[in-house]
Amino acid sequence: MNRFSGGQLLVKALKTHGVQRVFCVPGESYLPVLDALHDSGIDNTLCRHEGGAAMMAEAWGKLTGVPGICLVTRGPGATNATAGLHVALQDSTPMILFIGQIGSGIREREAFQEVDYRRFLGTSVKWVAEIDDAERMDEMISRAFHVATSGRPGPVALALPEDALSQLASVKPVAPWKQIETYPGPEEMSSLASLLESSTKPLAILGGTRWNEQAVNTFRQIAQTWQLPVACSFRRQMLFDHTNSHYAGDVGIGMNPELRKRVEEADLILMVGGRFSEMPSQNYTLLDIPSPRQTLVHVHPGAEELGRVYRPELAIHASPSAFTAALGKLQPTLQSAQRQTEVETAHKAYRNWSEATPTTPGDVQMSSVMQTLAQTLPDDAILTNGAGNYASWIHRFWKFRHFGSQLAPTSGSMGYGLPAAIAAKLCQPERTVVAFAGDGCFQMTMQEFGTAVQAEANIIVMLIDNGIYGTIRMHQEKTFPGRVSATTLKNPDFAAVAAAYGAFSTTVTRTEQFAPALQQAIEAGKPALIHIHISPEAITPTMTLTQIRQQAEAAKG
Repeated sequence: MNRFSGGQLLVKALKTHGVQRVFCVPGESYLPVLDALHDSGIDNTLCRHEGGAAMMAEAWGKLTGVPGICLVTRGPGATNATAGLHVALQDSTPMILFIGQIGSGIREREAFQEVDYRRFLGTSVKWVAEIDDAERMDEMISRAFHVATSGRPGPVALALPEDALSQLASVKPVAPWKQIETYPGPEEMSSLASLLESSTKPLAILGGTRWNEQAVNTFRQIAQTWQLPVACSFRRQMLFDHTNSHYAGDVGIGMNPELRKRVEEADLILMVGGRFSEMPSQNYTLLDIPSPRQTLVHVHPGAEELGRVYRPELAIHASPSAFTAALGKLQPTLQSAQRQTEVETAHKAYRNWSEATPTTPGDVQMSSVMQTLAQTLPDDAILTNGAGNYASWIHRFWKFRHFGSQLAPTSGSMGYGLPAAIAAKLCQPERTVVAFAGDGCFQMTMQEFGTAVQAEANIIVMLIDNGIYGTIRMHQEKTFPGRVSATTLKNPDFAAVAAAYGAFSTTVTRTEQFAPALQQAIEAGKPALIHIHISPEAITPTMTLTQIRQQAEAAKG
């Protein structure tokens, strides 16, 4: 029987489970793995920082439903990668982080870059372990794939001691990883049908992971059949077509007041896939805890999430894909004129909110920028973003049409948009990928622009530069008006930085410059960056910094 090194066995296991690409920052602690990848047929994307690599792996997992794979070295490599692990944990994304580790014979001496990963990552992942014996490589990696994807998905971390990667062992046959589904029972679906039939003001809220294109399409039909207004949870807007007549808007930051009122006044909320955590729940105010005043039906693939925060009238332990398939087979006994009116009213409120064209201070009007994007980009374009007030323009004004067209961190992580866009373009090179980033957000991971150029990931970065940490400044003015502290940025010429990497770049200082700049970026045939200067006063679509400060000062008397 042929014998292989632990590093070779790891790569063979990845191939068994269908891995096509990994993201890494190299390290001497896992050289046998890098060597095995050399002629494996698995693409290896070389990143500049472990945080960026982990975010790329997370975005891959979010986009495909298959664990994204990240390889980092021990100590600082692993600690840097925790930014991406946190996104994967809060966003319920399947991901596996492999960490080079010191040799097992020198543990407990505080050897060079030694870390106890079970203790360090214990609350940051679904499972963390060390593969001490190459003979167990197949077993442990198979388990990692299943843990990362089962129930509520999330990240897994496996440490790889140097001696285990060099140790020889034989290959053991292992079946490829397969998604384990959780299906709703007939009694639960019958109870749900009764609740839907008797409701006069229902609202469906879609969120979480474990969705696929078929499930999303099926829920559109369900909304029509059952006369349901449908909202999407924070940064899960691609789960329902915004042009569909049943779409009611997104339940997130800067929420439409009309939609908030609809959530509060609903007599039935059908929550599918999501957890309704702090951001969508408006700081846990929309639903009472533990018992909501609205009748709550909560559908979730993780049994541990049902009843954890909100006690539902009906809990359904099922993945979104299995649940939608079951609900799609049920039919109501009658149609309701009142329910149809509710659907129409909800969609009209969404359109009034999303189609407004607010004017903000400064020479660049973001409402015009968003209109140009809508007129120019294909409707299946993938939009990514990190954290910052600039993202409000996407959430409110962009009409998501297709599953897999949004990559954004519900964890609120800055720096996410650029690495996520790189992963998206490498995963689906035929699609247009646009990354939104604020000037503060971009500088968290801007070194990954070099990764985009090297990997020939022809993304377009929309860099919205207002010279401040905008979200923090906004809250600072609300709480400590006029006392600016640590929120002003002295920025480089970002277009020059992109050009130095060999990318296309241009600067926009007036609204009329944007449309030709976007067209040039699309036609460039290489990674592109559009540096857009906006006024710091244009802090939200409807409020200026001065207005926020004045309101705060008036409230303080």
